[in-house]
Amino acid sequence: MKNKITLVARLLLGFVFFAGGIAGLLHLAPMPPDLPERMVTFNAGLMASGYFMPFLKATETVCGALLLSGFYVPLALVILAPIVIHITFVNAFLMPSGLPIAIVLIVLTAHLAFFSAYSGPIKQLFRKKP
Repeated sequence: MKNKITLVARLLLGFVFFAGGIAGLLHLAPMPPDLPERMVTFNAGLMASGYFMPFLKATETVCGALLLSGFYVPLALVILAPIVIHITFVNAFLMPSGLPIAIVLIVLTAHLAFFSAYSGPIKQLFRKKP
């Protein structure tokens, strides 16, 4: 049963990031018209940099593909962890209506990183070196 939960969590998280990355790279999803003003300003700043959003969406696409394929899952989780934290903070402070989705992303990431078969390499990162 635990393996099935891990598989579903990995595939769900992988699909979210792969689809979100592709949609962002190819500009498939228009900006919702009812975003809070601070969120619009924040997104405009990221887009104005010229490099950040394509880099972020490419990273999400690659890590999502790694999760979907099952290859290098611990690496994908380590790379996605700061992105998930940032998504959570952005939603908490700029658009609280998106917080439930951010919490689901945190739960899926935490389960895969610390309570699944992929936790070994990640837990090694937190061990004190002799």
